[in-house]
Amino acid sequence: MRLRPISLADHGEVLALNERNVELLAPLDEDRLVQLVGLADTGHVIDVDGAFAGFVITFASGSAYDGENFGWFGDRFDDFCYLDRVVIHEDFRRRGLGSQVYDELESTCGRSLFALEVNLDPPNDASLAFHHARRFVEVGQRVSSGHLVSMFLKTLPSA
Repeated sequence: MRLRPISLADHGEVLALNERNVELLAPLDEDRLVQLVGLADTGHVIDVDGAFAGFVITFASGSAYDGENFGWFGDRFDDFCYLDRVVIHEDFRRRGLGSQVYDELESTCGRSLFALEVNLDPPNDASLAFHHARRFVEVGQRVSSGHLVSMFLKTLPSA
């Protein structure tokens, strides 16, 4: 597995994968994808032997990103990396790619905190279990786009 920057040639696969998982993510169109990648700290494809296996987008604290949940963290914490979305392609799930992606992001983001949210209603039980196992802790709850979400943080080793 390797992470590489999202290119224009990847947009179709990124948008299609996002759409297939939109109930757990925010909607995404071409213009918004271009905007997000331009603002992102990490806007990468998950590449497995040259195959598109998913994508990940993160933002560093202080970014001009306008996401409500990112803003919630920004109002409360300094020096964080915010995971906006990570999506593993259906053909590559249950292979440990999520853990590999998180290992890479956590070790290279250069921030003291790693922030994200997970749906509580409707529940995303697999994601909740994954994040608890990775030692994320809930620091709040809020309603976001009609969903109750758990706001999670993980303290990272000193950058």
